[in-house]
Amino acid sequence: MHITLTELRYLIALDKERHFGRAAKRAFVSQPTLSVAVKKLEGELGVTVFERNRGEARVTPIGRRVIEQAYRVLGEVSALEAVAEQGRDELKGALRLGVIYTVGPYLLPHLIPKLRESTPDMPLIIEENFTGTLTQQLRNNELDAVIIAMPFDVPSLSTWALYDESFVVVMPQNHPWTSRTQIEANDLATEDLLLLGPGHCFRDQVLSLCEDCRDREETRQSQAGSSLETIRHMVASGLGITVLPRSSIPGLAHDSNLLETRPFAGTAPTRRIAIAWRKSFPRPKAINMLREAVMNCDPSGVTLLAGEPAFNIDDDSFTATL
Repeated sequence: MHITLTELRYLIALDKERHFGRAAKRAFVSQPTLSVAVKKLEGELGVTVFERNRGEARVTPIGRRVIEQAYRVLGEVSALEAVAEQGRDELKGALRLGVIYTVGPYLLPHLIPKLRESTPDMPLIIEENFTGTLTQQLRNNELDAVIIAMPFDVPSLSTWALYDESFVVVMPQNHPWTSRTQIEANDLATEDLLLLGPGHCFRDQVLSLCEDCRDREETRQSQAGSSLETIRHMVASGLGITVLPRSSIPGLAHDSNLLETRPFAGTAPTRRIAIAWRKSFPRPKAINMLREAVMNCDPSGVTLLAGEPAFNIDDDSFTATL
């Protein structure tokens, strides 16, 4: 049996696209080249990985197991390449960084200049996505590290806390609540609360603040935004109110004449943002410099967590915890 890494990469491209034409473009080859390679691979294995129908591809049950193994094989190859690179310089070469949607727009504009200054030979390849998608990409070795919201407890992955940030209520300037100095969390259920769509962890965190809000969301067709910025614009237009993380508040300056913010009454709800990476990731100094850059850029309205990690940066067992 002779299987090449190129064939495995074509297999994964087809798994991602489920269409031969699009997979060929993703792999930067012609469609016939990709089709022949996949067919050859299936012949070597003696199984059908994809069912074919007019250019479309559907994974068979045994094909799913083959593809999962292909991810693992290519992940080990990537780790091997990274080990060799580590021998030269851990801070040289791109770092594949995933960031959740509600952090990226507010952290990255500060983070990237700091990294360019401290690690000029380590550019970022950035992927913004949902926590679940980023987690799978991290486990598949498609990403090197992700910045996510806690809680996040995934086997084989380590986490290192970055900062805590509180939530604030945002409303139109002429809203009756502007006469208040603080907002009770339970009162959110009495207003048109604009939220991110399903799949966003921040949506779930906001709904957890108010039991009536969660019950109401289950029984009504609410307005949902694709991003915090979209929701902000809808609030500015008078459609309702929302809850935003403190790091996003400096961006409200563009609508300062249309929006007001108020803190929550009592102890403010918060979320914790952290870095996560595979415990086997062979570039620990890159993780260390990534976190150091976050500490140096000091995102607006957050409380940096300056605790030291539970590891020796020169040790082979590079793990950290909250």
